[in-house]
Amino acid sequence: MTLLSISTANHVTILTLNRAETMNPLGAAGDGDAFVAACEAINADMDVRCVILTGAGRAFSAGGDIKAMKDKTGNFGGNAPTIADGYRNNIHKILRALYGLRVPLIAAVNGPAIGLGCDLACLADMRIASDKAKFGVTFLKLGIIPGDGGTWVLPRVIGEARAAELFYTGEVIDAATALDWGLVSRVVSQDSLMDEARALAAKVAAMPPHALRQAKNLMRQGRHTTYDTALEMAANAQALMHVTADHLEGVDALLEKRAPVFRGE
Repeated sequence: MTLLSISTANHVTILTLNRAETMNPLGAAGDGDAFVAACEAINADMDVRCVILTGAGRAFSAGGDIKAMKDKTGNFGGNAPTIADGYRNNIHKILRALYGLRVPLIAAVNGPAIGLGCDLACLADMRIASDKAKFGVTFLKLGIIPGDGGTWVLPRVIGEARAAELFYTGEVIDAATALDWGLVSRVVSQDSLMDEARALAAKVAAMPPHALRQAKNLMRQGRHTTYDTALEMAANAQALMHVTADHLEGVDALLEKRAPVFRGE
């Protein structure tokens, strides 16, 4: 079955993990290529200003395919070098593609987000959870470690101590705890999750597209640069924004006390 269902409307693309009957596992052959194709298309389309990632059915994603692990098939078959290449050439493609999105990404976590599924959600810029959501990085319970870069991602979201607690115990936390820990920014009812995600995405999509992409890039680069470098990058990016039609529209709209209409010009 095709991994992703993709729809776009009103400057927002929704990516839905579409293996509901098996809780949206990841890692089947071609999954990485599917994410790469989807994310490259989004990056190339200046009409898209925000992305929502969610899961079909009752789960966001249960992570890696446990049956494939048991049977030593697909991504989990062969000797150690073959398995390593399976991660590099498939699972890591999923993660790199999402991380490389140039527009803001919202994870609408509709149910369990476990292992790779949790780390996938953590790559989003914003996370909204339904009251049915659960989060866990249960790799050690399976006798493995996070092969998806989760030890890099999760501490940046919730801090090293809480990330260590989840990694080293394998415990699964509910949506309320995830909110308290800062893993998600809000918890809503299951029935209203997508409405809330779309409403947030609409606010993002109302912003000027070039400035949106520049702002996301500056936030990303700021994780690794000095303050002086961040200031220099900001000066150069800001200069580009000052000569856009969208900047003039924003100024005019403020002075005229009306809502701006940004066209990506």
